[in-house]
Amino acid sequence: MTKLEPTAQQTAIPGIDDSVEPGVWRYVHASRARVIVDAADYFAIMQAAMLNARYRIFLIGWDFDTRIHLAEGRHWWQRAWKKKYPARLGSFIAWMIRNRPTLEVRILKWSFGVFKFTYRGSMWVDLMRWIRHRRIDFKFDSAHPVGCSHHQKIAVLDSSLAVCGGIDMTGKRWDTRDHEEDQPLRRTPNGRKYDPWHDASMMMEGEIAEALSDLGRDRWIRAGGKPLMPIRAPEKSLWPEGLDATFENVEIGIARTRSKHRDWQAIREIEALFVQHIKRARRFIYAESQYFASRAIGEAILKRMEEDDPPEILIVHPAHADGWLEQQAMDHARAELVRCIEQVDGKGRFSIWTPYSGETPIYVHAKIMIVDDEIFRIGSANMNNRSMGLDSECDVFVDSTRPGNDHARGAITALRHSLLAEHIGLDEGEIGELHERHGSMAAMIDHAQEPGGRTLKRYHPPDLNGVEESLAESGLLDPDDPDDMFEPFAKGGLFRKGSRLRRVRARLKRIRGK
Repeated sequence: MTKLEPTAQQTAIPGIDDSVEPGVWRYVHASRARVIVDAADYFAIMQAAMLNARYRIFLIGWDFDTRIHLAEGRHWWQRAWKKKYPARLGSFIAWMIRNRPTLEVRILKWSFGVFKFTYRGSMWVDLMRWIRHRRIDFKFDSAHPVGCSHHQKIAVLDSSLAVCGGIDMTGKRWDTRDHEEDQPLRRTPNGRKYDPWHDASMMMEGEIAEALSDLGRDRWIRAGGKPLMPIRAPEKSLWPEGLDATFENVEIGIARTRSKHRDWQAIREIEALFVQHIKRARRFIYAESQYFASRAIGEAILKRMEEDDPPEILIVHPAHADGWLEQQAMDHARAELVRCIEQVDGKGRFSIWTPYSGETPIYVHAKIMIVDDEIFRIGSANMNNRSMGLDSECDVFVDSTRPGNDHARGAITALRHSLLAEHIGLDEGEIGELHERHGSMAAMIDHAQEPGGRTLKRYHPPDLNGVEESLAESGLLDPDDPDDMFEPFAKGGLFRKGSRLRRVRARLKRIRGK
């Protein structure tokens, strides 16, 4: 038997709340791992991996849409029904259940997204079709305080293969690394075009899958599901055939965020790890994030910029948040944080950039950080307050300075080169020499790219009016604690009393005569 009998009807996985050190939940081994950039590859690779699963497909996400297509063939005359299995996600899962008699599928999705189903007519058909299959269970997660969300993006297959990163299996995610300005296949399930989208995740094999299975099964229980039996990893590998590994035989760290709720304690490992990694950088940090609005991260960066010889910190970031409300919450706070950091950045070591394909901005949804080409980090957490203390998050990282991981450094360097090359339209083999020649990533970007193709454009904070400044300062729409949700000024908001940010902002106001 591959399934193990549950020992008790527990309310949580034993030891799940323990951290091995500040900022880290567990360190576990991975026999191999692959960083997957952009969802065209991710969807196809995930389908190939799921085809190998025999016992459990466990999908955990912020959003989930059965109408998306996993593999190539997004026009009716190219669809994968010509193969043995369908490309459309809802049909593919039903096909898997029919053709894998030992397989179960468990899906956990944030509860607020249920309102989106009003506009997803055919998804209701999928869910109704699934109801008759007792081996498919689709559950909504509302196990968090009001105003918080379930934001993890995790998949675990047979406790043997796992994925953690920023990509949800939903619409408006599919794109290739070319990010063509006019890509006919880049359409929502409703047929509407959307702009280029950049994202990333990491597939991992080995003990790491068992650890993420523990995390997922615990979350399932907290969301009201019945305890899921652990699964012993099968002897046969689920790794997709022909998929090269980015890392082999490495130790991977896991960090989490979870807000205090009911009798569950708050977990802020991700915030602590961000601060540690920023403090540790000697030469540079390369990061990609959907948002830049975190008070804790802003404080840590500002402190580094005040040093005599600070590291370079370069963040790739979308031009604007996706949605009007998100823009009010994130864009104004970003402007205020960047203005404060630039005030003390006498060496010009901090910069934020937006990728473009021609004249069209590429939306950055990836959550990545690379420190000195020694640490590679990826997950669901953005650089905003919510990801530090409100929403359920999961990040994983490879630290090449830990014992046994020294061989991973070359792969981390190659990843940074590959990401920069993608954004500025160069061959990744050129990036190392150009970086060395120009002395910094920012200077390299200024000199190496040409207009008209893929480029990175430097962000300059816009002037805000009084209302926008007050909204940014309050943190009303982006608090870092559930208790601050309805009392935004209770702890001083973004610029708390005694903080470096408050001191620098006061200086800026005097300079600007406000």
